[in-house]
Amino acid sequence: MAPTHVLRCCQRGLAWIPVIFIALVVCWSYYAYVVELCIFTIPNNGEKCIYLVVFHLSFIMFVWSYWKTIFTRPANPSKEFCLPKSEKEQYEKEQRPETQQEILKRVATSLPLYTRTGAGAIRYCDRCQVIKPDRCHHCSACDMCVLKMDHHCPWVNNCVGFSNYKFFILFLTYSLVYCLFIAASVLQYFIKFWTSDLPESHAKFHVLFLFFVAAMFCISILSLFTYHLWLVGKNRSTIEAFRAPVFRNGPDKSGFSLGFSKNIAQVFGDQKKYWLLPVFTSQGDGLSFPTRLVTVDPEQPIECPQPGGLDKCAVEGSAEQTSPLSESQNRLLGNDYHSEGDHKEPDILKSDESEAITISIESES
Repeated sequence: MAPTHVLRCCQRGLAWIPVIFIALVVCWSYYAYVVELCIFTIPNNGEKCIYLVVFHLSFIMFVWSYWKTIFTRPANPSKEFCLPKSEKEQYEKEQRPETQQEILKRVATSLPLYTRTGAGAIRYCDRCQVIKPDRCHHCSACDMCVLKMDHHCPWVNNCVGFSNYKFFILFLTYSLVYCLFIAASVLQYFIKFWTSDLPESHAKFHVLFLFFVAAMFCISILSLFTYHLWLVGKNRSTIEAFRAPVFRNGPDKSGFSLGFSKNIAQVFGDQKKYWLLPVFTSQGDGLSFPTRLVTVDPEQPIECPQPGGLDKCAVEGSAEQTSPLSESQNRLLGNDYHSEGDHKEPDILKSDESEAITISIESES
C-alpha cells in the first residue's frame, strides 16, 4: 500500500483536472473568437474592432475573477478559538462528553458565538482542534475549517468561503457575460456557415463549435448564478440553505438576514464602485456575524403588541448572560443602518398611566 502522503499528493494532482479543462476551453475560445472569427471571418473592420474591444474587456474580468477565486486561500479560525493549553489537556483526557462540553462552554463564554450543534452543544472540530466560529465548517477536501464556508468547488479546486465568496460571485457573473457575448456575436455567422451562405473554410468548425460551447455554458452557469444571487440576498450559504443554522432558540434559516440591502453589502462592501472589481471588500472578519438575535431584522420585525407581554420579552432577552459585540459586529450593525430611509425608533408602549416604556433587545452570547 502506498504511503498516505503519496496518495494525498495524487489526490491533489487529480483535483486540478477540472481547472485545467476550463483553462484549455478558455484558451481555445480566445483563439477561435479572435483569430478564426474576427480576423478570418468578419469582413467589416468597424464591427471587428467593436467585437474585439468588448470581448477583451469581458475576457480580462472573467480571467481575473477566476484567478482570484482559485488562488485566494480560505480563511481559517484565529488563535482565540483554539483551546488554551490547560483546557486542551483536560479536554483530551476527559472521556465523558458532558464534561467535555463544560470545558468548551467555559472557553466559549468570551467568544462571539451564537450557533450550536443540533443537540445544542458547542461546535468543536476535533481534527483542527478549534471551537468553530459561527458559519464555519470543516472541509474534508481542503482538510481545514473554513470561515463562512459555502461549498467546495471542484471547478476552482478551492473552498468557497468568506475570503473568496465575492470573487466566486463575480466569476459566475463575468463567465456568464463572456459566454452570452460570444453566443450573441457569433450567432449570425453560425447561421451563415450552417446555411452555406459563407464559403467553406477552416474557420467553419471553430465558429460552429464556439456557438454550441458558449450556449451550453450559458445555460449551466445561469442557474448557478441565479441561485447564488438568491443566497446573497437572503444572507445564506449553500450549507445553510440545506441545513439551517441552530441558535439557542432553535434552527433559523434567516438567522443571519439583516435585510436585502445590508445582506448585499456584507458580501460586496459599502462602496459600490468596487462591487464589480475582484478585490476584497466584504464586511467583517469572518469570525462573527450580526444576527437577528443582535438586531431587529427589517424583513421580520420582532413585536410585543401587548403591554402585558413586555415582561416576557425582557425576560427572554436577558435570560442568559450576554457577551459584548465584537468590533466587526458593531461596524456591520452601525454602518449606514439608517441610510436607506428605514429609520427605526425603539418601540414604545404606553401604559394606562401614559408612562413611556422602551423595549431593549439584548443579544445572546
